[in-house]
Amino acid sequence: MENCPHCKKDPRSEEMINNLKTRLKRISGQINGVSQMIDDNRYCGDILIQVAAIESALKEVGYIILKDHLYTCVSDDIKNNDFSSLEEALEISKKLK
Repeated sequence: MENCPHCKKDPRSEEMINNLKTRLKRISGQINGVSQMIDDNRYCGDILIQVAAIESALKEVGYIILKDHLYTCVSDDIKNNDFSSLEEALEISKKLK
């Protein structure tokens, strides 16, 4: 993994990894719950509320990773006068809306 062009230079902390995995497991459970709601022919409004909660939770995961990216990868690159990762982060942030 040392020479992987798509890997972080500095590893994420165990705390961050655990936080992200916990959030993703919760989201996975919510998705399974929505699938069950569809199987149970539940009211559309109830399903849509759960879909909105999933979207919100997934966006939060994205924001946590973006924040980490800005404070690590982008910050390190800027210190080395490389602004390419900053431009990339700006483009990525548009997709997190």
